[in-house]
Amino acid sequence: MAIQSFQGCNVFVAGGSSGINLGIAKAFAANGASVAIVSRSAERVAGAVAELKALAQSGAHMHGYSADVRDAEAIAEVLAQAHAAMGDFDVLVSGAAGNFVAPALGMSAKGFRTVVDIDLNGTFHVLRGAHDYLKKPGASVLNISAPQAYNPTMYQAHVCAAKAGVDMLTRVLAMEWGPQGIRVNSIVPGPIGDTEGVRRLAPTPEALARMSASVPLGRMGTTEEIADMALFLSSRHAHFVTGAVIPVDGGSSLAGGRDLSAGWTPKEA
Repeated sequence: MAIQSFQGCNVFVAGGSSGINLGIAKAFAANGASVAIVSRSAERVAGAVAELKALAQSGAHMHGYSADVRDAEAIAEVLAQAHAAMGDFDVLVSGAAGNFVAPALGMSAKGFRTVVDIDLNGTFHVLRGAHDYLKKPGASVLNISAPQAYNPTMYQAHVCAAKAGVDMLTRVLAMEWGPQGIRVNSIVPGPIGDTEGVRRLAPTPEALARMSASVPLGRMGTTEEIADMALFLSSRHAHFVTGAVIPVDGGSSLAGGRDLSAGWTPKEA
């Protein structure tokens, strides 16, 4: 089964300047789409846009914006600018995320709130702000979740709470927006090599080896494998898929809850 070309399609990626989200943006660019990204760091956005332009096909355009997903008004303004430049969005990806490792009793209210603001509130701001600019019918909305949404993980209370909210938001909006022909799904990456998330959760070679060994397929995933799922869910092959929360994790979530305490000392935050 060949994934379709996305030539002529417009894709907006929140958090698209690095890691998994940049990998998704690159995949759409390489398959013909015009792509807009937003992230907090203007410098990182500029670098990411340069990478996207190197992959762009004839007639496609790459755009970059700097804004914080926690600021609903700023995100709404960026979405309006991107829509003015591109037209309706065929694909919307909300992937901005924050994380640190700390026990609940060592976590400040500010630390907890920051992750919830980025992961959950930020997702709502992006999706709510983009709704009027989504192609109707036909738009594919993709939220980037995490296994902590359904597997309790020690020292990740903030992420567990925030990502569980993201997955429930996915399901609710799939119901509310389905009659308009908008599909909303969550992709749940497992341990993906060379990402900030893995560096935070497995900061030592020993911890990284344990993480890899815990994956039933016996290895870390790649950003390209997450991007492949994003392409599939946004293609004609997934036109009847909505409200799904799909692990792309080599089976790592099958083991259930996790204890991250071995091999490092959690810090207060």
